[in-house]
Amino acid sequence: MSLNKCILIGNCADPEIISTENGTIAKFGLAINESYKNKQGEKVEQTEWVNIVCFGKVAEIVEKYVKKGALLYIEGQIKTSSWSDKEGNKRYSTEVVLNGFNSTLKMLGGKSESQQSEAKPVDDLPY
Repeated sequence: MSLNKCILIGNCADPEIISTENGTIAKFGLAINESYKNKQGEKVEQTEWVNIVCFGKVAEIVEKYVKKGALLYIEGQIKTSSWSDKEGNKRYSTEVVLNGFNSTLKMLGGKSESQQSEAKPVDDLPY
């Protein structure tokens, strides 16, 4: 048995919302920060950007509630797609996909530390 599941916590870039005849799509980058001390004892901060793609009801939630800088907890599936560019070179893109099935999106944090708000996991929404 194999399982394709990715769990991430990070701050999002401003979502791009795309309306199609098949429903809503939301795309955004998620910044995952890490800090550590190097051999010299200096603090090093590193940021990895992960592409997130949401479909359907999850995308509608992102459209309504998610703004640049929001701290998000995400569970989704890793998907890699490939295509050929104008010069015929093979290109690849890896994304974490949230489609409502085995996906979770939680908003962490809030307006202040004492007023933390959290959205329901996508699996718990009434649809």
